[in-house]
Amino acid sequence: MKIEYRPAHQIDLSEIVLLVKTAIQTMENNHIHQWDEIYPTKEDFAEDIRQDNLYIGVSEGKIAVVFALNKQCDEAYQNGHWQYPDREFCVVHRLCVNPHFQHKGVAKQTMQFIEEKCKAEGITAVRLDAFSHNPSALKLYSHLGYRRVGHAHWRKGRFYLFEKYL
Repeated sequence: MKIEYRPAHQIDLSEIVLLVKTAIQTMENNHIHQWDEIYPTKEDFAEDIRQDNLYIGVSEGKIAVVFALNKQCDEAYQNGHWQYPDREFCVVHRLCVNPHFQHKGVAKQTMQFIEEKCKAEGITAVRLDAFSHNPSALKLYSHLGYRRVGHAHWRKGRFYLFEKYL
């Protein structure tokens, strides 16, 4: 599947919000209670756009995936036993595949894009967290070589912290 990645713009915000709302419903239908009306919000994505941290992948004229990428991490990331604490790293936030494009390798392709982008910018490690009750995400990150280095507890429960050295 051909996906073109680019920074998200304010004009994309409505489509991103609809995509995430649909994805939340799909997760709920699959008993994955990871996100809801409290998080992530339209304001979260708008702030990501303002900070030039939000990216989209477009396929067939639609947003197939959205994600934020920056060097910011939640305080709970201190719980991680990071294997590369002195390396330059980026953190993936709010990765969300449009349900219309799920089960087509979009998340895998997107993570590979993120890794290549990071390498090109001299970043040597990628960090992220994944909900402990999201089997698809956990399988994906493990398959791609991400190592579980700890966990964090947020409002929805336990999230595993992952890291990969590039």
